[in-house]
Amino acid sequence: MRYRESGRLDTSGISDRRGRGGMGGGRGIAVGGGGLGLVGLLIVVVLQLAGGGDGGTGAALGGLAGLGQGEQTDNTALEQRCRTGADANDSVECAVVADVESIQDFWTSVLGSDYVPTDTNFFSGSVQTACGGATSGSGPFYCPADQQVYIDLSFFDQLQTQFGAQGGLFVNAYVIAHEYGHHVQNLLGTNRQVRPGDSGPGSGTVRLELQADCYAGAWANHAETVPDDSGAPLIEEITQEDIDRALDAAARIGDDFIQRNLGSGTVDQDAFTHGSSAQRQKWFMTGYETGDPRQCDTFATDDLG
Repeated sequence: MRYRESGRLDTSGISDRRGRGGMGGGRGIAVGGGGLGLVGLLIVVVLQLAGGGDGGTGAALGGLAGLGQGEQTDNTALEQRCRTGADANDSVECAVVADVESIQDFWTSVLGSDYVPTDTNFFSGSVQTACGGATSGSGPFYCPADQQVYIDLSFFDQLQTQFGAQGGLFVNAYVIAHEYGHHVQNLLGTNRQVRPGDSGPGSGTVRLELQADCYAGAWANHAETVPDDSGAPLIEEITQEDIDRALDAAARIGDDFIQRNLGSGTVDQDAFTHGSSAQRQKWFMTGYETGDPRQCDTFATDDLG
């Protein structure tokens, strides 16, 4: 994956809360959406199952509703480090800045005024959100109560060291695009189709996650042509190797792979909350090959793969 060297990066879609986070009381709303596979399966129920069960709540909460007492954001250093596409090619954090800009430009082109841009929050260790406190162990997640994405960038290293994924800038972009897929679901009300606590291979929770994978693939299809404010694409190239690496990651964050290799050693389909490795690969490729989010209606099919 390569970014346009001369492209200007816009950090306005990032809230840098690293070094300013902290745990604290929340609003009692489960963190929604979830990442591409969490470190501890025991916290999946808390962080994943209500992936939008409180979707309507977010509409009433804007900005940095989840900031704890005395907590603030400061993008000054990030703005200085992440100025151009050349910086994105050399820095993971700057690449995420570029990814967020491209992903949100894509969804604006698809949904028009129905798309409401939102922030991605960088944090380290722990963070307070409108959904309550979370730690790095939660993996990347989307909080419907404040309609924002949260990520400790160390997760990208963990994806390689603990899950054994090949990793790379495009895999990181896949992670971010998946979370913004949850934001789209929240805006469209799709998450209201999911019953909190639902699990299993055909559950609404799994369908929500697979749709987010598909949405990520749809963005990837258009990433090389989505224009930034200058009218030129910020992302210059996505290679077949990048796609292969994303599929490798998808295979390693399926419920069956995690249960077998990072959990009890046995596969319990009744506990599925994200879908199998094969399903995650299938729906990412459905989005990528068609480039059409309308083909991502996982709620309208009996064949999830």
